Amino acid sequence: MNDKHETYLKEWQCCEEIAEHMLPIIGRLYRHHNVVPTVYGRSLVNITTLEILKMHRYARLVMDGDLTVKETFPVLEAMDKLDLAPARIDIGKLTARYLAQKGKLGVDEFVGQELASVNTGRSSLRSEPQDVVLYGFGRIGRLLARILVEKAGSGEKLRIRAAVVRKGSEDDLAKRASLLRRDSVHGHFHGTITIDEQENAIIANGNMIRIIYADAPDKIDYTQYGINNAILIDNTGKWRDREGLGLHLKAKGISQVVLTAPGKGDIPNVVFGVNNELIVGGEQIFSAASCTTNAIVPVLKAVNDRFGIVCGHMETCHSYTNDQNLIDNYHKKNRRGRSAPLNMVITETGAAKAVAKVLPDLAGRLTGNAIRVPTPNVSLAILNLELGKETTVDELNGYLRGITLDSPLQNQIDYTNSPEVVSSDFVGSRHAGVVDSLATIVQGNRVVLYVWYDNEFGYSCQVVRMVQRMAGLELPSLPN
Repeated sequence: MNDKHETYLKEWQCCEEIAEHMLPIIGRLYRHHNVVPTVYGRSLVNITTLEILKMHRYARLVMDGDLTVKETFPVLEAMDKLDLAPARIDIGKLTARYLAQKGKLGVDEFVGQELASVNTGRSSLRSEPQDVVLYGFGRIGRLLARILVEKAGSGEKLRIRAAVVRKGSEDDLAKRASLLRRDSVHGHFHGTITIDEQENAIIANGNMIRIIYADAPDKIDYTQYGINNAILIDNTGKWRDREGLGLHLKAKGISQVVLTAPGKGDIPNVVFGVNNELIVGGEQIFSAASCTTNAIVPVLKAVNDRFGIVCGHMETCHSYTNDQNLIDNYHKKNRRGRSAPLNMVITETGAAKAVAKVLPDLAGRLTGNAIRVPTPNVSLAILNLELGKETTVDELNGYLRGITLDSPLQNQIDYTNSPEVVSSDFVGSRHAGVVDSLATIVQGNRVVLYVWYDNEFGYSCQVVRMVQRMAGLELPSLPN
C-alpha cells in the first residue's frame, strides 16, 4: 500500500511539473504569435497548472483512452520552435495523430508538416485593433467584457473601448467595477480591476473600459474618446428592429451593430457556426438570436444533416431571468409575475420559430414551449424529434460525439457521458450547447435529446465568435 501511495503521488508531481513548463510556452505562443493552443477545443490560454491537467483528463471523455501532459508537451515544444502565424491549434488532436503514426516521423518533423500552412511567420490579422463598444452593462454585457478582456492577447485583436449606461448614483463607477469584479454565478474576474475616476473608466487587466453615460444612442460622439469604426453590441434588448437599432449608426464612431436578442423584420439572425454566410460586408445590423436558439440549432442541424427531421417539439427548462420578480408582483406577461426563485413558470419561447429563420428546411416542423425554473443560470433543452430514418442510441450518440471532435460545429456542440452531471456543472461552458449522451432516448425513428447550455456565458461566447468574424479576426483551426 505504501509503495502504491508513493507511485500515485510521484506520478502526479511529475505531471504537475510538466504542466508548469507548459505555461510559459502557451503564454509565448499566444502573446507573440496570436496562437491559441487547445485540448480538444478547450483553450489553454490564461489558465493554471491544475486546469491544464484537468483539461487533459477531460480528453478521455471524447477520445479512446487517456491523454497526458507527458504526451502533449513534446508537441507543444515542437510548436514553439516554429514561426507561426495566428491560429487555433489543438495539441490534443495533434498528439493523437502523432502517436497514431507510431514513430515514422520525429515529433519536430511531424508537427512541422501538420502546421506547414501556418508556419509562415508572425503576422497580424488586422493592421489596427477592432474597437468594440458595449451598449448596456448588465448580465450579458459584463460577461462579454470578461471575454473580450481575456481575448485582448497582445492587443492586436478585439479591443473593448467603452460601455454605455445610464448613471445610477454618485458612486456609479465603483459599483459597476465591483459587479465586473465579482459575480455570484460565474465567480471572480480573472485578473485585476481598478478604476480611473478622471477618465471615468474601469481598468481590467490593462484594458481601459470607459463608462459613458447616455440616454439616447444617437446622441453620443464616440470619436471624442478616440473610438472609430467600432462594432457596437447592444445587450439591452430595448430595440430589436432596424429602425431602433439604426439609431446606433447615427452616432459618430459606430460602423456596425450586433443585437444580443432575436431581431425583428429583415435583420439577419445569426447562430454562429450554422449560418455564418449571413455575415457579409454591406450589412450593418445583425442579431445573435437567443441563447436557446444558439443551443438547439447546431444540434438540430447536425441531426437533420444525417437523419432528417420530419417534425418535433422542443421544451426548454430555462433559468429564471432578471425580468421576473423575486416575489409575487405585477408583471405584464402571464405567470411571470410569480416569484422566480419559488416556482416553475410555464411561459412562451420564440426559439422554435427562430429555428426556421436559421434552418429554413425545418420551417413549420417544430413547436416549442418553455418552463422558467428556480435556478439562476444553465438551462436544459429537450428535443423530442421524429427522424426520417431509424437509428439507435449508440449510432446517434456516436455521430454527435464525432461532431464535437472534428467538424465545423465543434465549438458549438459539446458532449458529456458522465452519469453524475447536473446543471451547475455547466456553468462557464463556452459551447452553445452540451449533449447529455446518457439521457438520449431512441425508439426507431423517435428520439429525445437533452442539451444543457449556459444561457449566459455560453451564449456570450457565441456573440464574441460572431464579432470576431465581422472584424476579420476568425483564427484558422488546425490540424485540419
